[in-house]
Amino acid sequence: MLPQGAEPVVRAFIERADIAALALFMWASVTTGLLVWTLRELAAANRRFDAFVRELARFNARAGRPHGSREDE
Repeated sequence: MLPQGAEPVVRAFIERADIAALALFMWASVTTGLLVWTLRELAAANRRFDAFVRELARFNARAGRPHGSREDE
């Protein structure tokens, strides 16, 4: 269940009976992992949106509409 390399750290905390520090370490590890995952997802969403906008611009160019024009004006 623990990631590789985490077992010696956990054992050191348990041997010293410092459970509060172990809980804080585990909370910080999980929070950091969630932050990394969130940033990866945000970057992927940004890439998908950028691809959508580029495809929309290409569609407008093929349809003969100038870039940035509006039909309601």
